[in-house]
Amino acid sequence: MREAGLDALILRPSPDHRFLGGAPFPGGYLVVTAEAVAETDDPGGLVPPGARRVGVDPEMRVRELFALAVEAELVPASSVLAPLRLRKEPAEIEAIGRAVAAAEGVLAQAGELAWFGATERAMAHRLRALLLESGCEEVAALRVAAGEHTARPAHVPGERVINPGDALAVSVCGRWGGYCAEVARVFAVAEPPEDFEAMYSVVLAAHRAGLAALRPAVPAGELARAVGEVIDGSGYGRFAAAHVGRGVGLGHDEGPRPEEDTVLAPGMTFCLEPAIYVPDLFGARVADVVACTDDGPVLLGASPHTLHVLDR
Repeated sequence: MREAGLDALILRPSPDHRFLGGAPFPGGYLVVTAEAVAETDDPGGLVPPGARRVGVDPEMRVRELFALAVEAELVPASSVLAPLRLRKEPAEIEAIGRAVAAAEGVLAQAGELAWFGATERAMAHRLRALLLESGCEEVAALRVAAGEHTARPAHVPGERVINPGDALAVSVCGRWGGYCAEVARVFAVAEPPEDFEAMYSVVLAAHRAGLAALRPAVPAGELARAVGEVIDGSGYGRFAAAHVGRGVGLGHDEGPRPEEDTVLAPGMTFCLEPAIYVPDLFGARVADVVACTDDGPVLLGASPHTLHVLDR
């Protein structure tokens, strides 16, 4: 805070709030000054008199900002906290690993469910229930997309009926002990669409290339370059996803980010998620959480990437 010229931090219930030891569920604000750390319902009252710059939670709402009634310059607290959150302690990585195991358990059960004739929305509800039953405290994100909808990266499960011959994209992201992890896999219903397996093999090759590039002292941008080279070389370059991944931890989308060229270091955790989206036909995305260690990348999960063909 001294280096950033901040006289105080004010955090609402959020990942930053929890990182500094605040209550894990919605409650009061956390205020940090040079003299003290306190939880309060009146954060403005704890800001030191004459404070010139105050870091506020990036998730702070407009009405909360006005209610502070402080005359100091307000800047994002993430300028101080984001670098601290980049490298995880062993206990944090363990919690992320538990979230990965829960997501993989749900995807393993997904192969045993009856998909034919069900809607995307109905299957998403079933998977959500399975994830909560696994012990996760929250479902951070969940996606089910069938057929042409697999080519839409931001698709929300709807009333589209799942039929034989459809490609199927499923991703699950749960929170365990406050920490998030997403796993995404690809299925085919009865049989894969024409040319789908060839495209999917490119996604898997891109995933392997990104994994090989994820090492200490390497700029995060190298991951994007390695993934891009594989997809571009296959002829699918114009259909590649804009992003190849992002950091995960208390948030399901945090640093390091490849576009920022953060230098990777042991303790960083990254969701590697190369994808190809062919408009109006199909798409495929594989997502795994990887920890950067002194010895290189370590996948926090163990589920295979084999294209699973659903028989019901």
